[in-house]
Amino acid sequence: MASKWFETVAVAQRRARRRLPKSVYSALLAGAEAGVTIRDNVAAFSELGFAPHVAGLAATREMATTVMGQPISLPVLISPTGVQAVHPDGEVAVARAAAARGTVMSLSSFASKPIEEVVAASPQTFFQMYWVGSRDDMAARMERARAAGAVGLIATLDWSFSFGRDWGSPHIPEKMTLREMIRMAPEGLSRPAWFMEWARTGKFPDLTVPNLPVGGAAPPTFFGAYGQWMASVPPSWDDVAWLRSQWGGPFMLKGVTRIDDAKRAVDAGVTAISVSNHGGNNLDGTPATIRLLPDIARTVGDQVEVLMDGGIRRGGDVVKALALGARAVLIGRAYLWGLAAAGQAGVENVLDLLRSGIDACLLGLGHSSIAELSPDDLVIPPGFTRRLGG
Repeated sequence: MASKWFETVAVAQRRARRRLPKSVYSALLAGAEAGVTIRDNVAAFSELGFAPHVAGLAATREMATTVMGQPISLPVLISPTGVQAVHPDGEVAVARAAAARGTVMSLSSFASKPIEEVVAASPQTFFQMYWVGSRDDMAARMERARAAGAVGLIATLDWSFSFGRDWGSPHIPEKMTLREMIRMAPEGLSRPAWFMEWARTGKFPDLTVPNLPVGGAAPPTFFGAYGQWMASVPPSWDDVAWLRSQWGGPFMLKGVTRIDDAKRAVDAGVTAISVSNHGGNNLDGTPATIRLLPDIARTVGDQVEVLMDGGIRRGGDVVKALALGARAVLIGRAYLWGLAAAGQAGVENVLDLLRSGIDACLLGLGHSSIAELSPDDLVIPPGFTRRLGG
């Protein structure tokens, strides 16, 4: 029997592609319109080189840090992603993996598992919210997250509802009705391992989001929740400040790409920002986040914690982001491929790969700690960075 261990995230992606039904795998790839941003998120890292040393290298390397008051053993957090039907245990398996490897789990409000189950699996859980409904609705969701034991809040506001992909969007049913199960049967049966994994649980993905309803309402379907989100009036900067004050604890604003927005986030009192373009799923043509990070970090990095997500596939990518000013990074697709390939163990495998890659880079660069990383460790080509809004 072939080993379940994989040596790179690219191998995890190939295994996920072989294991998942075509439509499920395509949903993981996602991306918007022509895919300009999703490609640049990954490709931009390859434009950056390292400037290693040859002797006097550190015998031990430290990569622990803190994010929003939470100690983590490596500068990599789990990014919130929606309904994780790639595996029956979904977000609970991811949370267990995060806890086992000493990092933070971020749970999407569009997740498939209740926050209470996820926090039980990983006490270091941040709860992520989109602006859906009224302030009263938002306050009720925050109160539930607080009662469940969430230790931080993430507000994701960078969504413009871009539609259409040049390569086509997969068919994702709103509900797994009998008709839809018949329609999806050929795909499911073509991936027997995935099909049997779900069959053993006695149920199939119901595609509902249990963390969104308030006041005893039934959980909406993912697309029902998406419709509520689209119908909600977009939040103002006053709403961001209100969210932060209502939560009253560590608070991250995710989706920042412009310097002027980063400054306004500081004024709103946030604890942290994540330089993010929604993994290339938002407004296509937005530059890769690693290109935007340096100027944002230089501008507000002494006032708030600056994180980055988008395109992280190996430990070297993490090191490049830290050298350009990030405190830590968040990963999305990388751990979802690990989850699809081998469940909780696959997510742990991905985190282990990133850890070993970070360690190798620190060794080659002659550093004993991630705190010592700087732009001097990189070969940065002219014109690499992009400065937006300032």
